[in-house]
Amino acid sequence: MTTEALIIDALRTPTGRGRGSGALAGVHPVDLLAQALAALVDRTGIDPGAVDDVLVGCVSQTGEQSATPGRMAWLAAGYPAHVPATTIDRKCGSSQQAVHFAAQGILSGAYDIVIAGGVESMSRVPMGSARAGADPFGPSVTARYAPGLVPQGVAAELVAAKYGITREAQDEYAARSHRLASASAQAFEREIVPAATPDGTVLAQDETVRPDTTAERLAALDPVFETPELSGRFPQVSWSVTAGNSSQLADAATVVLLVSERKARELVLQPRARVHAMAAVGDDPLLMLTAPIPATEKILARSGMALGQMDHIEINEAFAPVPLAWQSHFNADFDKVNPRGGAIALGHPLGASGTRLLTTMLHALEDNGQRYGLQLMCEAGGMANATIIERL
Repeated sequence: MTTEALIIDALRTPTGRGRGSGALAGVHPVDLLAQALAALVDRTGIDPGAVDDVLVGCVSQTGEQSATPGRMAWLAAGYPAHVPATTIDRKCGSSQQAVHFAAQGILSGAYDIVIAGGVESMSRVPMGSARAGADPFGPSVTARYAPGLVPQGVAAELVAAKYGITREAQDEYAARSHRLASASAQAFEREIVPAATPDGTVLAQDETVRPDTTAERLAALDPVFETPELSGRFPQVSWSVTAGNSSQLADAATVVLLVSERKARELVLQPRARVHAMAAVGDDPLLMLTAPIPATEKILARSGMALGQMDHIEINEAFAPVPLAWQSHFNADFDKVNPRGGAIALGHPLGASGTRLLTTMLHALEDNGQRYGLQLMCEAGGMANATIIERL
């Protein structure tokens, strides 16, 4: 007997600025995720005790995010202790992978009701803090890719060099992200649930969008990843990646409710979409950010679909060269790509970003009466997830 992995609801908190100065910096990540979980249960009316599992993406699993944050958030929300949770780390695609695992569990018959989501407080648990100064690669990997792998920002420079992406193109793209996100502020109201802070402040809108951003203003920013050693190692790089054409550090939580067809009928839940296809790939770990290209090829081949059938495409804007390189390869209709802005404007709260993109894509498909959406996420280590959903 076949079944479908149905999406009943998807929501997110606003994204707060992630350098400690934003409104959500005072909120423990467990409490931030608990608020999103509570809103999901309230909006869907499900019995929280009937949930089979809570799958949560989180990248920096240390400090306040070290004790299985999904489990702690579930308990913080006051829900039954018999419901388990686990934490997933596929870097920037962690919560997108959580959706894949949730859907796979439903398709296999292991789950009927499952929550997938993500959380990251980059104010309270800084990016890279889980390393604690350690070498995460080891001597064998370093020897294989001698003289060694590079940080993601340097990888973005290598991608820009490989695909001939200019500084001007990156800044124009970054300004586009802010412009589209600003124009979508009202549309975001359907997907955002306000987040309360300990002092009683309530954040109801994204803090990261700068409506007055222009390519001319961005052009005044200095590149941030150049060093004498790297310039000598990579003479082909023109050093064009700045804080303005990169994703923003952010604080946020996102959650998605998925159920089986049988359970949707039994509980009279109205599905909004179904998971149509899933894929994950690895690519060159030095370039690191090009994997959305083979991920797209793999998921289209697996689904038997063409790129032109996609009505909406979300590709994470870790750095402007990521979507620009993807576009250079596929020559897709660029109006379909991140039409409500992306992580350059909306922030990139690591473990929460996968389900943030899914949430935005689902709501946009509904608002525009469209059918298919393709989601792509580049990930550290040279990996990518791809997901196709079909609006119902």
